[in-house]
Amino acid sequence: MAQLWGGRFTKETEQEVYDFNASITFDKRLFECDVRGSRAHVRMLAKQGIITEKDCEDILRGLDGIEADVASGKLEITTRYEDVHSFVEANLIDRIGDAGKKMHTGRSRNDQVALDMRLFVRDHVESTTEQLSALLETLLGMMKENIDTIMPGFTHLQKAQPVTLAHHLGAYFEMFKRDRERLLSIRERMNYCPLGSGALAGTTYPLDREFVAGELSFTGPCANSMDGVSDRDYLLEYLSALSIIMMHLSRFSEEIIIWNSNEYRFIDLDDGYSTGSSIMPQKKNPDIAELVRGKTGRVYGALMSLLTTMKGLPLAYNKDMQEDKELSFDAMDTASACIRLFTGMLSTTTFNKERMADSCRGGFTNATDLADYLVGKGVPFRDAHGIVGRVVIECSERGIAIDDLKLDELKKYSELIDADVFEAIDLKNCVDRRNTDGAPGREAMERLLQKYYKDFTN
Repeated sequence: MAQLWGGRFTKETEQEVYDFNASITFDKRLFECDVRGSRAHVRMLAKQGIITEKDCEDILRGLDGIEADVASGKLEITTRYEDVHSFVEANLIDRIGDAGKKMHTGRSRNDQVALDMRLFVRDHVESTTEQLSALLETLLGMMKENIDTIMPGFTHLQKAQPVTLAHHLGAYFEMFKRDRERLLSIRERMNYCPLGSGALAGTTYPLDREFVAGELSFTGPCANSMDGVSDRDYLLEYLSALSIIMMHLSRFSEEIIIWNSNEYRFIDLDDGYSTGSSIMPQKKNPDIAELVRGKTGRVYGALMSLLTTMKGLPLAYNKDMQEDKELSFDAMDTASACIRLFTGMLSTTTFNKERMADSCRGGFTNATDLADYLVGKGVPFRDAHGIVGRVVIECSERGIAIDDLKLDELKKYSELIDADVFEAIDLKNCVDRRNTDGAPGREAMERLLQKYYKDFTN
């Protein structure tokens, strides 16, 4: 058992206790971050004259060798070590001798793991931001191509008013754009370095915390050493952001699943992002969308787990905080895979434009426009609403769309209805007349796309 703290103890830890306490099976993912932080720390120690330049060079050379051997598979991170920190330090001492024992000067495992976790999360925040950028770029291209693709808009899963596919996709663009902005905000807020906080009360060594923060591309050091080792707000914020991203992906996935159904037939999923049935040869299942929807709860679980872990912890560091890793790592992996696969699925999806337009006609989505037409003729809106309701009843009973009624059939509901009514209830006209900011009309969408391209490419 490789431990960093045995001096105080007179007997070996029970194996079961050791295994329960150890974190090497999951915190080995912090290896690269641990080495990165150690390099910055020893450079600072040499700069401050706390260790010699020779010791610094030997330590850096030893760390390079360990990193290279782990990368090549020559050196394995095993359960012989309690955690990733003891793995690095023990191997360093084996390689360079007493100089390796000086690496931990002015540092505690508390601020060391706080740094490693913050570096790891920062890397993942940046990676998630890039993945969302790719998804946004995909959506932007699809919106541009479908600015005139008519489809029904829904409320309560019932056809409501005609919109365009560009407008519908634009709602998700806004969601994912907010997600990306949220991540950028988290990145800025979390970018402070805990190293130098010690166990909780700093250190008597003349550390240059600003130097270490600069070496690791932080804005500066954490302002309070107790907060530095016990803060996990940044991770909670990131898990919260991932949960919201997954909620947006899940909503979109639900619509993909519905649109892919035999009843809707709005889309055709690419074979590469679908699966079949072991018994029903006709099936083509939207498994990626269903899995994204299902895995959303898994990411929520990590957030709730960490919130529950942190809610009763007194200052400063407590061993409970070791529980910040396993579920968080799983949530990061899950969200990353979901964003990547969803983007691939979406980019290869074919939209059945004629089917979407026909669905608009069959759902009386132009009923509001007929009411607005009557209002334009001087009919009070509430009366116009009642008139159109009766028109819809007749059409429903006859199994036809409003557009299918002849002029004389419409006139029996109001003599004010004239031949220009058909222009008023034409689906394309219904959409294109809606040009207030945020509406689906062509002019409004062109203005918005122009803004998106300008903001997104800068």
